[in-house]
Formats: sequence, C-alpha cells, structure tokens
Amino acid sequence: MSSWQKTSCACCAQNCGLEVMVHENRITKVRPDRDNPRSEGYCCRKGLKIAHYQHHEDRLKRPLKRVGKDFKEISWDQALDEIAEKLKSTVGTYGPKSLAYMGGGGQGCHFEAAFGVRLLRGLGSHYHYNALAQELTGYFWVNGRAFGRQYLGTIPDAEHTDMLLAVGWNGWMSHQIPQARRHLKRISEDPDKLLVVIDPRCSETAQRADIHLAIRPGADALLFRSMISIILQEGWQNDSYIADHVNGFESILPWFLDFDPRPAISLCQLDYHQVRDVCQLLSTRKWSCHSDLGILMGRHSTVSSYLELILLAICGRIGASGGNFIPGHIMPIGSHSDERDPNAWRTVATDFPAIMGYFPPNVMPEEILADKTDRLRAVLVSGSNPLRSYADTSAYEKAFNSLDLLVVVDVAFTETAAFAHYVLPARSAYEKWDGTFFPLNFPEIFVQMRRPVVEAEEECMEEGEIYMRLVDRLGLLPEIPQALYDSAFGDRMNFGMQLLAFAQSEPRAMKFMPFILGKTLGKALGSVNLAALWGMLQVAPKSFRENACRAGFIPGVTMGDEIFKAILDHPEGIWIGKCDTSKPLNELHTEDKRINVLIPELAKAVTNIEVKSEEIGLGMNRDYPLILAAGRHMDYNANTIMRDPAWNEGKSDPCTLIMHPDDAAALNLRDAQTVRVTTEAGSEDIQLEVSDAARPGHVVMPHGFGLVHSGQKHGANVNRLTRSSNRDPIAATPLHRFVPCSVKALKMSETVHQPD
Repeated sequence: MSSWQKTSCACCAQNCGLEVMVHENRITKVRPDRDNPRSEGYCCRKGLKIAHYQHHEDRLKRPLKRVGKDFKEISWDQALDEIAEKLKSTVGTYGPKSLAYMGGGGQGCHFEAAFGVRLLRGLGSHYHYNALAQELTGYFWVNGRAFGRQYLGTIPDAEHTDMLLAVGWNGWMSHQIPQARRHLKRISEDPDKLLVVIDPRCSETAQRADIHLAIRPGADALLFRSMISIILQEGWQNDSYIADHVNGFESILPWFLDFDPRPAISLCQLDYHQVRDVCQLLSTRKWSCHSDLGILMGRHSTVSSYLELILLAICGRIGASGGNFIPGHIMPIGSHSDERDPNAWRTVATDFPAIMGYFPPNVMPEEILADKTDRLRAVLVSGSNPLRSYADTSAYEKAFNSLDLLVVVDVAFTETAAFAHYVLPARSAYEKWDGTFFPLNFPEIFVQMRRPVVEAEEECMEEGEIYMRLVDRLGLLPEIPQALYDSAFGDRMNFGMQLLAFAQSEPRAMKFMPFILGKTLGKALGSVNLAALWGMLQVAPKSFRENACRAGFIPGVTMGDEIFKAILDHPEGIWIGKCDTSKPLNELHTEDKRINVLIPELAKAVTNIEVKSEEIGLGMNRDYPLILAAGRHMDYNANTIMRDPAWNEGKSDPCTLIMHPDDAAALNLRDAQTVRVTTEAGSEDIQLEVSDAARPGHVVMPHGFGLVHSGQKHGANVNRLTRSSNRDPIAATPLHRFVPCSVKALKMSETVHQPD
C-alpha cells in the first residue's frame, strides 16, 4: 500500500522538510512538506530527487573485504572480528596517534558522530577529521577568540534586515539559510530593502542584487580592510554599541586609521565611490551579513573572517534587530578546542591543531605519508568520500594506498570505498532514525528527528550499531548490569535513575555512555540513535533548558523525556526552544559578555594586507594566466551525495567550465567544446560554457562531479586540480576559490580523460 510519509532532505545543511510516497519499499514521489515549521513547504530540486540517493546500483548491502584487487562478501562477524584485531595491533604497536576517524554524518545524519568519536577516544586517539574543517574552521577559530567559544557563530536576521550583505555567497543556489530563495526574492523586490552582493562573477544571487561589487578574485581581505578604514576614518562607527559591547577597539583602531583605502579599492578593481556609498549604508541601515565559501575558501581565509567580524562589531550589528545573531542550539555542531592548551593534540607532521574538535582533511595525506613512527596508519572513514570531496585527489590516492588499515562505512560503494580494506554497509538517511544539528535559527530552536520511511537494504546497519559491535570486540566497555538492560523496556525515568546509579558506581561509564545507552535503551527503542537523542536531552545544559521553558516545556526532572516524546510525536519537526530576545548576547562565553575584536595573533596578518603585498599576491602566473574557482553551487550538484547520474537526466551536461566571452575569444575557444583545465596539481577535461555571468580572467567549475558510477566516469573531478598544500596557514582550509590555471582546446590527438 502506498502512503505519504514525513521526512527531510539529506542533500544540504538546510534539511528542508519533505513528504515521500513509498510503494513496495521504494520512494516513488517526493513533495515539499508544508507542515515543517522551519521550511514551510520550501525545498529545491535536490530534495525532490532524493529517490536517486536512496535507490541506485552502487548501494552497499553486505560487508566487503578486499582480496587482492577484488572485493568479496563476508559476514558481519568476520568483518568486525578482523577489523578489531587490526585496530588493536596497529594502536598497540604504534600508539593512538596512528589512528584517525573521518566522519560525523555529512549533510543529513549526525548521530553517528556520538559513537564514532567515543570509539576513537576509547582507543586513545583525538584525531577526528571532519568536512567542516574543509570549509569553516578559520571562521570557527575567530569565533573562539571573539565570543569565547568556537561553536558560537552568527546568522543573519533575514526576516527583519533591511539590507543583506552577501559576501562570496551565492545563496540562490547554495541556500545556507532557511528558505533562502524566498528571502532573497523578497529582499530584492522590496523597494525599502537592499541586497548587496560581493562576488567576482554575476552569480544567480548577484543578478538579483541592488548593488553588485564584482571584486577581483582573491581581494576580499583587502576590500574588508578598506571598508573598515572608510567607516572609521569618516567616524561612521557605532560608538555607543562599541562602548557597551566591544573590547579591544582602541587597539585595532590604528590598523585602519593609517590605511589609504583608495589605491586598495582600485587594486580590488572596484569603484571607490561605490564602495564608499556601501560603507555609508552599512553605518545607517539595519543590515546583516552572510559570507560563504567565496571567502572561507579564498586567500587570507581566516583573516577575512576576522575582518568580517570587526566590520559587524564596529557597526553594531551583532545581536541587533535585523543584524546577525548567535543562535541557540540543542547541541553545537562541534566542541570548543583551544590550541593554546599545552595538552592539546596537534598533527604529527604538519603541526596543525584541532579547531571545533576537528582536524583538517587537507593535511591527512601528509600525515599518512610522513616518515614518522607515529604517523597515521589506520583510518575509519564514515559517511565521507575524501577521494572526491577533499582537495588533492591524487595525494589522497597515494596516501590511502599506503595505509595499514582503511575501513569505509557508507551507503554506497564510493571512490574511497574502492581503496578500502573493509567496506561496511550503512543504512541510508531514509532507513533509520537520524537528524542533524545544522538547523540554525533565532530566536527559535528547531529539531527534526527523521524516521525510517523504507526498510533497510539487506544487512545494512546504523553506523552507531556498527561501532557499538566493534567496541564490544575491542573489549572497551564496562560490564553492564542485567537490571539496566531490563529497566530499559519499562518506565524511562526509572531507567534513568538506574543509569545514573550505574554511572556513579562505574568510572568508565560516562566515557562510553552512547554505547551503554545503545546496548540498553537502544534495544527497547529499536535504534541506537534514538537512545543517544534521549540521553543527550537528559544532560542538556542549563541554557537550553531555559530556552525550552520559553517554548512551553515544564521544568523538572522529566523535561528531557517530555521533549523527547514531543520530537517523536512531530515527524515534521518542532520548535523545542526559544532564546531570550531581551539578552541577545547572553550566549557569549567571554568573561564580561563582551565581544573581543582584538586577536593579537592576527595583528600582523591584517596590517600586512596592503597594496604592495597584495599586488604581488594577486599577480598572474605566466603558465597559469586564469584564476579558477574550484567549486560552484547549482541545482545539479550535491557534493558526492547523489551517486546516480540519472538524477540529472534532461540536463545535457551539468558539469561545465564557465568562462567570459572575452577570454574565450582570446583563447580561440567556443561554447560547448571540450577543453583541458590545467593547474600545478593536474589536468581535467570538461565542456566549456561561455557566459557573460563569468568575470574576465576568472573561470568557475562545479564540485561533486568526476564520480564513477557503474564503471563510468561522469563529469570532471575538480579536486584533481587542487593542491592540499594551497591552504590557510591557521586553519588549513583549502584555497579553492583562488587556483591559478590554464585552459586550452584539446588537440585532435588528445582524448578526454578516462575514468579515474
């Protein structure tokens, strides 16, 4: 019997609400869920195509073991026994620094991280590599210095802003805020509001802007310093806000008062008077800011995030109506980690610290290939595809070929799985209970726990269940009393009391709590992820419990269980908390609840961003005369989540290189021909798309292609063109938006590259 069931999209961080029609255990139709209180019937093409994520030929169904160049199916017991033995041997011989876990749930399934990280820590390692450290850790690092905790970012108050500043953000395609297109359309069409876009190309968002600053690629930090200088030299800063909420302003003032913005803006290839007009608007409007990969993966990545923070602070836009707010959360998407702690781990070969608890994927190949005894030798990859998602595919291939143990836990047989020693089949986003901690709003706090809508493929398991069974074989767990197993099937509050008593009597219990919950309450609920959610709600911090009270929940010992039941009763999602709007800066973790704008470690980096040094840094290379933006958001890519190319049927070629007509004419190239893009990292062949939306000297290539499906390569792999060493010096985020390249037509003797 067919039926509509409520769920959500697992293709991007907005996780818009969906309804799916299921017939004979297959998703046959998809529509937006109007009952979802966060997305309210909004979704994009990607969400409507999730049947292609769920059903395709590369789905994993049984455990696999590499035997020579092939894989053979084995039992779960054999797979877990052998993996456990190899982990014991590797860590026992080379120490815990030889082990890393790469995962955390991707765009749709975060609960695995509770189990994966505890397994990692149980074996003594801290090396958790995560996709967020591919994009956002410079921004997180700045937040840690400014706000007291790295996980305290800000989001724009899109509902009330009268001017939205979009920096390196093509929100019409990448979304990144709830109902992005609705907000962008509303703001751009309202005569009393302004949409201002800073982006080298005329993106889909820039096409709707009131003001488009078509900045020179790579000049974002120089423009930010210029804009701050104009505001401070004109005396347009918000002095009362600074006096009430900002520390360190007098220390940073000289960085900008003695700076001449005119030649700097000229070097950015922008009009000084237009930039000055924008600065005046920033001093008078209720504006907010949203930046994205254009600066987060650009030159001076961390410094650009710092200058963006200073700009918001001096204009008084953090915690102000229509500005940027620190959202509440049930659980932050990472932990606070301070590299100044003498006990903090750093990578062995490259000496990078964790930020938000995550180590940067950019350095993993070097950590594996290092000539050191305690180099990385064993890696658990879960719900991640580094051979396509991360910079420098060639370096990753060489590194993964040299590992003593590579275990891949995934839904599909990915390019990374092809390098593994063991491949373990995970349940998909639509075969299990799961959710994310991405949904960020202010003042409301939203949660949706996605439930199974189809039965799991054959022998697939929840990732947490896989790690729980592996922990059993490793002998890491304390013995659990039978009474605790029994009580899990009764009253949950009684179970909670017995669990507390066990935790107080057993020192190791808290360290392995997700597994203890999974083995007890998880059996009763039918899901280790549900058990982890229940446990998380019992120990939620005081600030969340106060926010939950404002949403209508009654305080007391049963509050966590009541919230848990409410989440399960609302498959469409539910508001479970509301921040105190009268104290918008209450989430700050600085001692005096003020924003620190002085980050001494970045003082020299900021003052070094001036015309002479930037002329050198932005100078063109004779061998690589164009700048490649390695990554483009559009309706036809979703990282590597969509494995089946059939989801793009009807689109002639979704993977194209965008180039301005002037560049095409100068290179004697024509629209739709196949060209070869070459960087210092390698070459890829791709179809050319000549477009006025491109900027002269600037070419743009989408990410998420180059996938191998059923033995055939589809599109070009942009990460063949990026070097992992081209990275930010603080956060090691890759500088994908500034990659020098050349583009040429293929000769008759040359052929398009074969599948990787």
